Amino acid sequence: MACILLVDDSKFSRSLIMKVLGKSAHNILEAENGIHGLKVLQDHTPDCIIADVLMPEMDGPKFLAALRNLQNNIPVIILTADIQEKTRNICLELGAADVLHKPPREADLLSAVDKAINKERHA
Repeated sequence: MACILLVDDSKFSRSLIMKVLGKSAHNILEAENGIHGLKVLQDHTPDCIIADVLMPEMDGPKFLAALRNLQNNIPVIILTADIQEKTRNICLELGAADVLHKPPREADLLSAVDKAINKERHA
């Protein structure tokens, strides 16, 4: 069982992702934007972070940049409804472990989380 921080401004999206992750018995922490996500990281060290791209106050790319500036190496999976390759490339350049389209297929999300968690544990 891993600890996962879920950063998404949509309560509906968070509940859908939590339902999928709950099948794997992961412990889930929630944040409604990047700023709140950074605050959660002051008290917790999750094994993986799942973050949306479009959020108020601090979006996904700014959140990734803030993590990089803090030299935080927790793997981040980005979820986005944006189908532009440019958005994907920006997130990967900022250090995202993976970028999945919203809503992610259950198998794709669980696979990305398992890959990120296993990479983190073996780093």
